[in-house]
Amino acid sequence: MSEENDAPTRIKVGSHRDVARRIEPAGEAGLSNAILGGFAAALQRPEALATGEAGDVYLCHPFLVHAAQMHRGAAPRFMAQPPLHPSVPFQLERADGGYCPVEIAIRRAMWE
Repeated sequence: MSEENDAPTRIKVGSHRDVARRIEPAGEAGLSNAILGGFAAALQRPEALATGEAGDVYLCHPFLVHAAQMHRGAAPRFMAQPPLHPSVPFQLERADGGYCPVEIAIRRAMWE
């Protein structure tokens, strides 16, 4: 198992809900990385460390605040972060209610 010194990714637990609520008023224009970065850095959320074995994969909500940290361990560690683009743009209002998991999470953050 990867250890705390092996540069696990730091995750701000529940931050995807805060980000959804922060960007919602901006609409389609969105917000700049500078604005979101400052907002994310100031969030007061508990942190969790994403650790795992070689070959483990984490699929995270696109709004989840996370960060790397310095590797202080002995075992080499490699990580890739390829983008996972949705096959269609997110739609937060669907007549049929057939929302994908990311849309459900965004809707819950904004309206529940």
